[in-house]
Amino acid sequence: MKLFQVKTEPLGVERVQEFLEDNYVCIGYTGVGDLENAGKEEMRKRLVLTGTPEGAELDAALDHLQIFVHDMQDGDYVLITDEEWAYLGDLGDYFYADTYDSAEDGRCHRRGVTWLKSVPLAMLHHTLREWLTEAAVVSQYTGILPGARLDLWITESTTEGLVSGKIGYVEDELVAEALTVLKAALQSEDAERRERAAIAILQYAK
Repeated sequence: MKLFQVKTEPLGVERVQEFLEDNYVCIGYTGVGDLENAGKEEMRKRLVLTGTPEGAELDAALDHLQIFVHDMQDGDYVLITDEEWAYLGDLGDYFYADTYDSAEDGRCHRRGVTWLKSVPLAMLHHTLREWLTEAAVVSQYTGILPGARLDLWITESTTEGLVSGKIGYVEDELVAEALTVLKAALQSEDAERRERAAIAILQYAK
């Protein structure tokens, strides 16, 4: 079991709501074709042919595609975020959608996702919050993961601390802030946002 994060603005267009509604993620990088059977050197050649500059930009693009196409596997997990929430999903296989392979679109390299859980950012495990601030388009979490039930572990440090009373001042403050945000979200005109807030509050109450 591996955990990855994917940024939600391929080619500068925010697609978090689309990812959630249409159950997929993508990372941009147009013009290189279907990469399912392409090794690292083949991907490098194709990136160069599209005009990707040699050096740091090429290396980063190659790393991102290698992770998305080959390192991710069916059954691994992915996190995406918006300004208030993190969303955990179960990844499916890589597929290439040539219809969207254009500089104006960029949604061609895709993986299906079954979304499992939404969590207020302030209630995420602190190591995950730090990791998600990285700028990489896609990356793998390299810390220790639980043997099972990742969906519970992502908030474990906060909930365990609340039960045991061992949580520090900063964490207490974050929990209070998160609950304030959730209470405000219950009054939102967006029905989906109200529902997510209600679910999160009920999970916290357990």
